[in-house]
Amino acid sequence: MQLDQARAILHEWVANPALRHHMETVAACMGAYADVVAPAERERWMLAGLLHDLDWERHPTQAEHPRVGVAFLRGRGVDEEILHAIMAHAPYTGTARDTPMARHLFAVDELAGFIVACGKVRPDGVATLEPSSVKKRLKNATFAAAVSREDIAAGVAELGVAEDEHIARCIAAIRAVA
Repeated sequence: MQLDQARAILHEWVANPALRHHMETVAACMGAYADVVAPAERERWMLAGLLHDLDWERHPTQAEHPRVGVAFLRGRGVDEEILHAIMAHAPYTGTARDTPMARHLFAVDELAGFIVACGKVRPDGVATLEPSSVKKRLKNATFAAAVSREDIAAGVAELGVAEDEHIARCIAAIRAVA
């Protein structure tokens, strides 16, 4: 599957502009990490990011998400590593984050949403957003309260990168698609 095909499917399944934007920002973060970790796999990593919440709008329960989307994508021939990463991004599925793609998708998902939220309260959006501002907001439990700080911290730990480096890489990726 190519990115343009994935975007066509995304537009069939997802009507909410904010959810579409989230999926695009996660794809951008995945592309930024692929450039470092697996440059030859950039498009595949972006596909995982772009499609990870495909079924969220229609099937937001833990019983269905991301299982329904993964079953649909499997029928479309999406490769198993991407499907595995999509399953693993949701901790409640019990799917091990045992591949670099799976670990990175988990690590960027919640953080991408949080960075976008940080940008929404700034006059210039993410244009001048710095990791220190994101870290300060992470300490405020009422800001973007639905974002799991525990998942963000677990993602950083699983990647074994410095928190500032992780946040900076994701900010830069999101800034590029803002």
